[in-house]
Amino acid sequence: MPISVGIDLGGHSIKAGLVEDGVILNRIEEKTESRYHEPVIEQIGRIAKKLGANSNIPVGVGIPGGLDVKREKALMITNFINWNGLPLRSMIEEASGAPAKIENDANAYALGEGCKGAAEGLLDYVVLTLGTGIGGGIITGGKALSGSHGLAGELGHIVIGNDEKCGSGCGGKGHLEIFCAADGLKRAAIESKLYSEGEIPDMKKLWNMRNQKNVADFWDSMLGNLAKGIATIIHVLDPQAIIFGGGLSRGEGFIDSLRPKVLPYLGIPYRELLDLRLSIHGNDAAIIGAAVCAVRE
Repeated sequence: MPISVGIDLGGHSIKAGLVEDGVILNRIEEKTESRYHEPVIEQIGRIAKKLGANSNIPVGVGIPGGLDVKREKALMITNFINWNGLPLRSMIEEASGAPAKIENDANAYALGEGCKGAAEGLLDYVVLTLGTGIGGGIITGGKALSGSHGLAGELGHIVIGNDEKCGSGCGGKGHLEIFCAADGLKRAAIESKLYSEGEIPDMKKLWNMRNQKNVADFWDSMLGNLAKGIATIIHVLDPQAIIFGGGLSRGEGFIDSLRPKVLPYLGIPYRELLDLRLSIHGNDAAIIGAAVCAVRE
């Protein structure tokens, strides 16, 4: 893979690296300066230039939200203010002085895991990032699935519930991330009296307490809901593997606890094929994947 710059744009931080053959040679991480586009685009351009982006070294940026099918504009960016409709690719290209490409951040994460990561050698796989929300990246035939409008892969918004309002600003109800992402789990922990109102639940600590009866019930519910979502993904896409990233997946024994929850929801032919893996690159996956996007046709 030729040398390029990969940037992972987040609401709280911007992580970036100069990448060659899936290896980060140099990196920069900065606090995201604003939620408005002008200062953030300028910051991205400045970081890209520091890492060496120029007419010969392109830049790829993972964007936290929905993009149009041509990967030119923002369609649904919920964590930033008034970004929808902006021609982000050309704006980043102008700010960085380098050829630029943009991709949904979860798709970038998935492509990164395919480059010397947990999905190396695979052509059809799915990545789920379990964090504040749930990100999804679908790779089919070695390429990120974007859909007819550019909005494919929003796996955190698979419907497994009823009228529960999704807190991400998407406007939908009953979505997977309500029940299985950190924000929803923290609310559920308080409602279950595992924490008092006003306390900030510590999900890592709570996972380590999962052998206690009341805590075990909490995690059984979460894993059961996640298993429903995973079974749906498998039945629809028949991936070679599902790979998990994000802080919630890093708890000791996470895959071993999740696997038996998934199996009963799967049709018999799928059960022997079930392959659940943990991300290898972790937080670097989106940087590497964005760099991959920069040099791909």
